[in-house]
Parts: sequence; structure tokens; C-alpha cells
Amino acid sequence: MSVKLAKTAGFCMGVKRAVDMVLDMPVPQGKTRFYTFGPLIHNPQTVELLEKRGFRPIQAIEEIKEPREGATLIIRAHGISPEERRKIKESGLKMVDATCPKVGHVQAIIKKHASRDYDILIIGDPHHPEVNGLLGFAGERGIVVQSEEEVASLPDLHKVCIVAQTTQSLDTFHRIVRRIQDRFPETLVFDTICNSTEERQQEIQTMAPDLDAFFIVGGRNSANTLRLAALASQTGTPTFHIETAEELTGIDLARYDRIGVSAGASTPNWIIDRVVESLRNEQDRRKGLMRSLFQGWILLVKTDVFSSFGAGILTLACLLLQGRPPEVLPVLTAALYVYAMHTLNRVLNPRTSSILGTFREASYRRHRRLYAQLGFISMVLALGGALLAGMAAFLFLLALSVLGMLYNVRIWPNKWRFETFRDIPGSKNVSMAAAWAAVSAILPTFRDGFSLEPGWLVSFLFVFALVVVRSALSDMQDLQSDRLLGRETIPVVIGKEMTQKFLKSFIVLLVLLLMASAAAGWVTPFAWLLVSCPFYLWICFRLCDRRSGLSGVVLEGLLETSYFIAGLAALFWMGIGWLV
Repeated sequence: MSVKLAKTAGFCMGVKRAVDMVLDMPVPQGKTRFYTFGPLIHNPQTVELLEKRGFRPIQAIEEIKEPREGATLIIRAHGISPEERRKIKESGLKMVDATCPKVGHVQAIIKKHASRDYDILIIGDPHHPEVNGLLGFAGERGIVVQSEEEVASLPDLHKVCIVAQTTQSLDTFHRIVRRIQDRFPETLVFDTICNSTEERQQEIQTMAPDLDAFFIVGGRNSANTLRLAALASQTGTPTFHIETAEELTGIDLARYDRIGVSAGASTPNWIIDRVVESLRNEQDRRKGLMRSLFQGWILLVKTDVFSSFGAGILTLACLLLQGRPPEVLPVLTAALYVYAMHTLNRVLNPRTSSILGTFREASYRRHRRLYAQLGFISMVLALGGALLAGMAAFLFLLALSVLGMLYNVRIWPNKWRFETFRDIPGSKNVSMAAAWAAVSAILPTFRDGFSLEPGWLVSFLFVFALVVVRSALSDMQDLQSDRLLGRETIPVVIGKEMTQKFLKSFIVLLVLLLMASAAAGWVTPFAWLLVSCPFYLWICFRLCDRRSGLSGVVLEGLLETSYFIAGLAALFWMGIGWLV
């Protein structure tokens, strides 16, 4: 089985703009209340997440009870009629307009030509909220046409202006337009179908003939998703319209070898990625030994074991960088500590949603108790390892553990902007990197009596920078879901483009630090070999794109491989030492 993801799958410009506008608003608290006029977009999972954040959908302003002071009503991407807009303004509610600019363009065309005595024919679904809003701009001159057959029943019209619902099927639009022009030759035609809609439809028509099955992902109340599914089905390719990856369990995937995946304009990336990942997992189960090994690697990544091995390897690299002999105890202690903290924080995170935001959450939710037990055992073993290194090392790791466990615990009052350390912008990336650096670079030095030396400082900065870059690159893939779930990562705080510039600068500074430290004699010449780690992450910038076709778990594993690059460098360095 091969799985091909359409390049156009995911949020369109208008949907992304509407969601971003909502997520840029302050978190509702106190008298501050937010409502959306109908569901913000036609995706139940996204609407549910927004509702959990305090953005409640309503169908009429009468649902907002008095007092309306402090309440904000958000106009969804589909837009509303002038009459509805007037009622909102008169109600005293604050209004935020998230109408898609493409829809706004259609509204302007209708308003202009209706004022010039044109009869407006809107080709679309009469029950769709966008069409209802467009009709309001046409006044008494608006007529909705849904099919070719309806053209014959139109009254005699003199001046006709045709527009389309922005998510209308391109083929249907052209067929209906031809029928209308046959009856009314002097007709103005405005093809107002969104470019994004056209591109999705054309891509499906191009892909379908080469596929054994097509999966269209998106809400069943989404008009553009329904049309994509219908279009794929019309090509003769078996087509399945699903909302989430869980619906794949009832489908016999063994019958299909080449599978395509596309999605509606309201479908978030994390849902698409989980569908693709599930299909590829089914593909992997059919392969031989190499695929079995690959699946084993994927399992290690999903369960944080791969990452924990990486922490142990970085500890070995720090020992060599500082000129210390390689030891098993600090390596195991670091690996166990990192595994414990990652696992326990995932288990204890109260924001774990009923809707999956990452590839790990399904496993953590299904085996929550097991992960909690493994995390607790790992923490005990890590503290035991630190105790063997001395009381100072034990107290240092204990303090780190307490700080790590407090990350998800509410400390400040509810009325404060930040209730937990987790709520502080960028805290996830910085705190994780600091913990990794402390346990890898500083903890081993307590065995010989802690002292301020440039070697451990360089080691600390090396691990800190490496982990910050790795974690922020990973979070760039989850930017959409992290914003919806309220996770304050670096990409969420400063945006994707600024994050890329920041991380590239960080990598350059790390390379300069390693080279300068080796030249100054602060660390061993092993630093020259460690330059390969930031160089590898620089290459990963090109991989961290959904268009690469790699799933989230594979990208995460490739990023975490940067730690194992340090391990290969360490083996090479130790091999040279043994030969000498």
C-alpha cells in the first residue's frame, strides 16, 4: 500500500484567518465572554476545542442572556446578511468580523449589481450559511439555483448577474451557467469560486485515476468537503468520507494498494496527519523485516523511549567534552530522569483533550496507568542513581524533579494570566531544554565535587541549544493544534517565520560556541566533532514541512536523531582514544 496526501489538503486562507483571529483574542475570564455566530468553521473537532476555550457557538443573538456588557460576537468565515449585522450592532454586543475576504468580495459584487436593478442568481446550496448571507445583500432580487433542472423554472428576467458560492463545484457551476445563458444571453457571470476550492477539485481529478481508493477527511456538515467526496466518487474511484482516523477501523484497507488522501478547507492538519499516519501504519504491517524494524523505531519515538536514549547519549557527549571519563551511571541517570519527566508530565497534564492533538496522545490516553507506573519507577531509579553519585547529586536531581512536577500544577490564582508555569509563553521549550542540560552537563560534575569551570558551562549551552532547536522545530509541525489547545510554545508565541529565523541564528551561535571553546582550550577537541549535530538540525529545516510527505512521528524521530549524531561522534572520539 502507498499513501499519497494531496498538497491542497487542510485549512484554506479564509478558515485559517478566522481561526487565527479567534485564537489571538484573550482567554475568556470574568465578565469577558466570547460567542461565534454559528460554528466558526464546519469542523466539529475544531469547534469543540474552541468551545472548551470559552468560545461558544450560538444560532441567534437571543441566546445571549443579559447583561451583554463584555460579550463579543464573532462573525464566522461564511459571513452574514446586512440585516443580521444590523441586529448585532443594535443589541449592544461587540462584533468581530471574521468573514472570509473571498466571501466579502462576492457580497460586494451582489450589493453593487442589485443596486443597478440586476436580478442576482446565486449558484449554491440554499441551506448553506454563506448563501443565506449572500441573499441578504441581494434584497428581493436574489434567487438561489442549485441544479440545472431549476433553471427552467426561473421567471423571465431582464438583467441577470450570476455569482457562485465560494465552495461550489466548478463543473456544476459551469453547467448551470450554460443553461442560464441559453435562457438569458445577456448575462453577467462572475466566477466567484475560491481559488483554493478550484485547486482542491482539480487535484482530486488528477490524482483519482491512479488510485485504488480515496479518503476525503472533513466534517459531514462541510459543503466543500462533501463536494470533494462527490467529485472523487464520480471518477469511479472508491471514495470514503471520514471525519477522524477512528473511522478507518470499519474499512477493509487490505483491498486497496494505492490510497489518496485529501481534506476540506475546514479540516485541521492534526486530523489529516492522524489519518495519513493510520493508513501508513496499515501499510507497514504488510511489509517484511525492514518495515518491522521501522515500526519498532516508531514505537520508541511514540513512547518517549527514543528521546530518553538521546538524553543518555548527550550526557556521554558532555562527559567527553569536559574531558571526563565515560561512565555508565550518569548516562543511565539522565535517560531515566528524562523518561520519567516526559511521561509523568504527559500523564498529569490536565489539558489532555478528548480530541487528539499529537501522535502520542492516543497511546498515553489508552495506557495512562501503565505510563504513570513506568514514569514513577523511572524517577525512583534516577534518584537512586543520583544518590550513588553522592548526596549533593541526589539533592540537585530531587530539586529538578520537584520543579518539573510543578510545571503542570496550578500555582497562581485563577484570575491571573498565568496560572501554571506551563502558561508562560515559550516555557515548554525553555524549561525542557534547561532540565536536559542540567541533568546531562551539570549533574555528572557533582561526583567529583562541583566547581565552576568553563567546560560544564559550554556543555550546558550545547545541550540547551540543541534541545531548544529540536523541540521548537517539532512544535512548528503542531503549531495549528498547539494554538487550539492553548500550548504556549515558541512557534505559537512568535510565529513560524520568526521561529525559523530565531532557530537558524541559534544554530549558528552554537557552531561558533563549539569552535571557539575548542580553540580556547575550554573543552576537548571533541567539540569539533559535535558541530555535526547542529549541522544535522540545519538539514532538518527542509524536512519539517507537511509537503515533505513525512508523518509527524517520523519527523519527530528524525529530529531526535540529532542526539544520536552526538553518540556516533562520541564513539568515533573514544575509538581514536583507544587506538592512541
